[in-house]
Amino acid sequence: MRYSGRFALVGAVVAGLSLAATAADATPAGPGVSGTIITEKTVGDKHIVVREITLPPGQSTGWHFHDGNLFGYVKKGTLSHFDSTCKSDGVYRTGSAIVEPSSSDHVHIGRNLGAVPVVLDVVYVLPVGSPLSEDAPNPGCDFQ
Repeated sequence: MRYSGRFALVGAVVAGLSLAATAADATPAGPGVSGTIITEKTVGDKHIVVREITLPPGQSTGWHFHDGNLFGYVKKGTLSHFDSTCKSDGVYRTGSAIVEPSSSDHVHIGRNLGAVPVVLDVVYVLPVGSPLSEDAPNPGCDFQ
């Protein structure tokens, strides 16, 4: 998907939702990691949330999984993504799209190994009543 196509996808989701910025729910993240909900809406049995997440240099999202699918766009920086085998399953630079599948079978962590903050725009498509993410224990990796 080209750069403008990613913006169109996120823009279409945002346009279809009412805009109401709120503080983000707590996540299993490192110091200084922040998230702001831009908008959210329930459609049928799905809760759709658009959120901006910032990871300072050297910080991570913490180990977690999602009960629904997540679609993200890297606005700034480089996100290093690792799965429960402790191996990288992707390096996402500015302008990249990322998709995270749902379920506890997909435990992962996002890390900022660079020198500038990572800024992500994320669309969550969750079952109604689900949290944005669920904490998971470190699967035995030598990093957090």
